[in-house]
Amino acid sequence: MTDWDPVAFTKALIADLREHGGQPSSGPMAGRPLLILTTIGAKTGQQRIAVLTYTRDGDAYVVAGSKSGAPTHPFWFGNLVANPVVTLEAEGETLKARATVAEGADRDRLWARHVEARPEFAAYPEKAAGRVIPMIRLRPIRQPA
Repeated sequence: MTDWDPVAFTKALIADLREHGGQPSSGPMAGRPLLILTTIGAKTGQQRIAVLTYTRDGDAYVVAGSKSGAPTHPFWFGNLVANPVVTLEAEGETLKARATVAEGADRDRLWARHVEARPEFAAYPEKAAGRVIPMIRLRPIRQPA
């Protein structure tokens, strides 16, 4: 039996990321590239926050809708499909971004790069019971100067 509290862990991780310019300073996530994604709930209209690992594709941040290989999509995926303008906090910066779901060869290329950077993701497709894990590009929306 464990006293691990995922809500408390996530809150502490978010605080750590914000305090250290987007870099987790300790614990099991130290050294991983993480971002804080804020979506608008597809059903509730309320802000929802998730912490995700990412890779880069040019100026875009790329995240996988893996849910650790679960057979269902993560909650945040439906939110960003319904409301593709999101807020992300990464690399010490907070910005608006537009989410797009990669398709076909583009999706496969992004997945391969993600697995190369995060080898633990390689086992997720088998666990996902036939679900294709979506790859999402978060492209910053630059404000005019």
